[in-house]
Amino acid sequence: MRLPKHIGIIPDGNRRWAVCHGMQKQEGYFHGLQPGLALLKLAAANGISEITYYGFTTDNCKRPTEQQKSFRKACVDAIGLIANEPVSLLVVGNTDSPAFPQELLQYSQRRDLNGGGIRVNFLVNYGWEWDLSDITEQEGRKNILQALKSKDVSRVDLVIRWGGMRRLSGFLPVQSVYADFYVIDHMWPDFQETDFYYAMDWYNKQDVTLGG
Repeated sequence: MRLPKHIGIIPDGNRRWAVCHGMQKQEGYFHGLQPGLALLKLAAANGISEITYYGFTTDNCKRPTEQQKSFRKACVDAIGLIANEPVSLLVVGNTDSPAFPQELLQYSQRRDLNGGGIRVNFLVNYGWEWDLSDITEQEGRKNILQALKSKDVSRVDLVIRWGGMRRLSGFLPVQSVYADFYVIDHMWPDFQETDFYYAMDWYNKQDVTLGG
């Protein structure tokens, strides 16, 4: 089976899931922690080389304060779980903003943990405009990839989005330029192992030409 080397993960639907279960919206983020760890272990066990999680965006910081506190804490807790695994970990986002959790500054440069392993990127306080902001007109024409703030993140082969929405929401626009896009209708806290395997089977059937 032909597998993607790099998978992008958009774990959407936390707030909707919470409301459906009689909770406050901000309570949904906690319930996405274990799915994230389970997915990481599946990806590593099946030979995926790199995985990128969409934590929260600069635009998400327009949400109510209670939700902001909750998704920031969820990102810190998620990265705490990931840091216990054999990974090469990098957190990508605007570290100059007060929205960026200070606990995660130690991962703003890639670190091999527990002997290293699958490359894990976690987008925290990430915005596509922030990512591209250092690119001048001439630099962009010469080597746009090297001018990206996310330049240590490789090209994405497959983006998987939970929650049923059909949009990238600013997820790594340069690296995702040729990515296949697979949507799962149920929400992220309802993650199942079969989500991963169905996505891999779907990807295997795609005609990947990269424009050629």
